[in-house]
Amino acid sequence: MGPPPQTLPRLGPFFDDARLEQLLEVPPAVVSFHFGIPDERSMSALKSAGIALLSSATMVSEAQSPEAGGVDAIIAQGWEAGGHRGSHLPKPPAEGIGTLALVPQIVDAVSLPVIVAGGIGDGRGIAAAFALGAAGVQMGTAFLSCPEAGTDERRRALLRQARDTDTMVTDAFSGSSARTFRSRFAEEMERTRDPLPAFRQMYALSDPILQAVGDDEACFDLYGQAAALN
Repeated sequence: MGPPPQTLPRLGPFFDDARLEQLLEVPPAVVSFHFGIPDERSMSALKSAGIALLSSATMVSEAQSPEAGGVDAIIAQGWEAGGHRGSHLPKPPAEGIGTLALVPQIVDAVSLPVIVAGGIGDGRGIAAAFALGAAGVQMGTAFLSCPEAGTDERRRALLRQARDTDTMVTDAFSGSSARTFRSRFAEEMERTRDPLPAFRQMYALSDPILQAVGDDEACFDLYGQAAALN
């Protein structure tokens, strides 16, 4: 007999009453939602506490939904962005809208301020974002090499020699599409495109692989396409 089948962890809500109570106990200035917005009751409680609310959108329809839900600004996340895609519903890794095309369409579709994320690596990208109608920009990869960041040395070395072709989008590690450094494991998984467990459940299967093999074979180092500009 072979080994027993892997038991996947149970899935719960991304945002529950416990998290809501934590935010209301010591209200931060801003709360940002990355995979859609919570229910109306939670949104109302957060707004009553004086918290500014943001929500990611990877397409126009997602930007229009948070507007109705009461957020104060939209984060238009282009396909170039590192890390997990802020889609409200799961999207295949090959599907995505680039920042240059996404931002002006969202700006035209909503009345809220639009913050641009994805592919912004220097002042030229910031200027372009404002030219497209943005009210601000959000940068992630650009700060990974800062002394204050908790980036480990191996990833800092990757960033120092980053190229525009270094990354790919895959759901093979978490079950949700994310832009990460290319590895043999991710490329093989994308070639097969077998159905995978849901977001967070997939970690139970991919974490042992990450721990067992070398970094060139499988690594989940998240950064965007503009890393070489930093």
